[in-house]
Amino acid sequence: MKPIRFRFSVLAVLLSAPVLYAANDSPGLRYYYPVPSVKAPQVVEADVCVYGGTPGGVTAAVQAARMGMKTVFVVFGKHVGGMTSGGLTATDTGNEKALGGMATEFYRRVGKLRGFRPSEAEAAFRALLKDASVTIYFEHRLKDVTKDGNKIATLRAENGNAFKARVFVDASYEGDLLAAAGVSFHVGREDNAKYGEAHNGVFLGPFHNFNVKVDPYKVEGKADSGLLWGVSAAAPSKQGQGDAKVQAYNFRMWLTDAADRLPFPKPAGYDREHYALLLRYLQKQPKPILPFQLNRGDCNNSGGFSTDYIGGADAWPLADNTARENIYQDHVNYQQGLMWFMGNDPEVPEDMRSKVRAFGLPKDEFQETGGWPHELYVREGRRTVGAYVMTEANCAGEVEAENSVGLASYTMDSHNCQRIVIDGAARNEGDVQIRVPRPYPVSYSSLTPKEEECANLLVPVCLSASHIAYGSIRMEPVYMILGQSAGTAAALAIDGKTSVQRVNYAKLRERLLADKQILKWDAKLDDKHLPAVQPPPGVEVRHDKAEVKGDWQQSGAIPPFAGDGYLHDGNSDKGKKSVRFTPDLPEEGVYDVYLLWSSAPNRATNVPVEFVHAGGTAKVSVSQRDKGGWVKVFTGKFKAGRDGGVTIRNDGTDGYVIADSVRWVKTEKRPEK
Repeated sequence: MKPIRFRFSVLAVLLSAPVLYAANDSPGLRYYYPVPSVKAPQVVEADVCVYGGTPGGVTAAVQAARMGMKTVFVVFGKHVGGMTSGGLTATDTGNEKALGGMATEFYRRVGKLRGFRPSEAEAAFRALLKDASVTIYFEHRLKDVTKDGNKIATLRAENGNAFKARVFVDASYEGDLLAAAGVSFHVGREDNAKYGEAHNGVFLGPFHNFNVKVDPYKVEGKADSGLLWGVSAAAPSKQGQGDAKVQAYNFRMWLTDAADRLPFPKPAGYDREHYALLLRYLQKQPKPILPFQLNRGDCNNSGGFSTDYIGGADAWPLADNTARENIYQDHVNYQQGLMWFMGNDPEVPEDMRSKVRAFGLPKDEFQETGGWPHELYVREGRRTVGAYVMTEANCAGEVEAENSVGLASYTMDSHNCQRIVIDGAARNEGDVQIRVPRPYPVSYSSLTPKEEECANLLVPVCLSASHIAYGSIRMEPVYMILGQSAGTAAALAIDGKTSVQRVNYAKLRERLLADKQILKWDAKLDDKHLPAVQPPPGVEVRHDKAEVKGDWQQSGAIPPFAGDGYLHDGNSDKGKKSVRFTPDLPEEGVYDVYLLWSSAPNRATNVPVEFVHAGGTAKVSVSQRDKGGWVKVFTGKFKAGRDGGVTIRNDGTDGYVIADSVRWVKTEKRPEK
């Protein structure tokens, strides 16, 4: 028998509206708040029930509805779109050519891949849901589930309403539904030995760390005085050892320097002692740098002491809603307090305070929360332990996962997990940034639990992956890709009268390809990261042949770039990093000098570039924020051989600095004066 297709009723529309607050009311800056029980609890029946308002939840619900399924979308709060509508608009993509299906449809609707407004993102998500006639049940929080054998029968919400469906999709960032259904999961970092990995578990690396030695004790040099706030007394574990820690969370502030900006608020729980380590760090640096990104739009964590609340989220994945609300408020107090401290504390250098006060919160975004993002960036919650576990070997291209339902391509990326004491100094631990060689497939079996545990649940967000593999997969566009694939599989499972584990993959693949998903990386696309417009042939020096000073990081996250990627300064250690490109020119003459970089909203607008030429030294400031690719920056006379050169520095820059390649092209023009 074919499933009954339900038409939407007035009752369903009423149930989908917020039940505690009117449409223009707001609970304020809160994660969890009581929603009273409905007077007449309803059991809503559907083919597919999607739980979790993330981008993966949106695409799962829309795809199932497009395939003729009566679909309900059960959302914890008042918004849809997760982090994409919650401030993260400097989209992390890896290789953009690996994006397909509804992910590309969404970005076309928004009009750009990066730099859009959060409200524009939510409007696009809501339009997708409306066009597909998906009913949204806002402010419905999972209470528990009932099961019939190895299948979920009913999802019950705290307010008394319940949802029956033939297939469920857990699209939450935390994996609450999969846990309630009795599915195996893991929280934290596995030991390297678990899956034969090299970058799981404890990892002491150089990124997002202190660039000078900072004493962690309340009284410098006296361990018995106690540790400053934010430093753990835990003894360092050995490299690669597993634990229950998760990578740090933060809010992706969406900032503005407009005249009507809202000043950073001083939170009710402000405690200056929380920033004592930061103050000491600023005082120890020869040239103090801002401890966070500060630009128009999306601003993320940057450096050794920043917006990431290191160690503050370990309890979140397994906590109940009340405990999560407390953790949420701790994060609000920490990050708002950080911004207040940097903009107002008299011991912070005045030039830094002025820079911070020049920015603020947008008056026209996140209006119900005073310009502050409503969504906490839950970078990692539970992870399913399913029929197939994605691991570092998949990301590195050593093992190709079968039954692909989409591609991932971002760096294996973990933010710091703890701040400890090593050799008498504060040190962050857990930040990993390992580039993947090319886009790789994500297995359908990583979206399904073990069949004996649950036969009608798909998990496109908290999928089956190790900590380090998840660090690469966990990007918002990939959630959209996997969500769409989960919605497709849900419909096929229903039509085929089978468990989600036994969906006919040939049919699934056929439908995914018809819907423009990309399931296999075409090696012919490996050079598509190259700039569309090339300068004339000349003498080119890439960063791997340059003289590098300081701790630069390699990435290939944002094309275009030459070779295997580019270097960036991590927006840290300003004044301490440089890259010198020295050509071996065949003859003396006048040369146009081109620099290659990829632009993005978080790039610096004032990158100092120094040209050593036959007539001396010329200094030029370039913006890498709005214009990228090959850019002609200088024309000058150069001697034959290796006397000349170009040096890119990060002194005093206001964002990420990129050092990729430099090309000298002989010309008949006069040199610039």
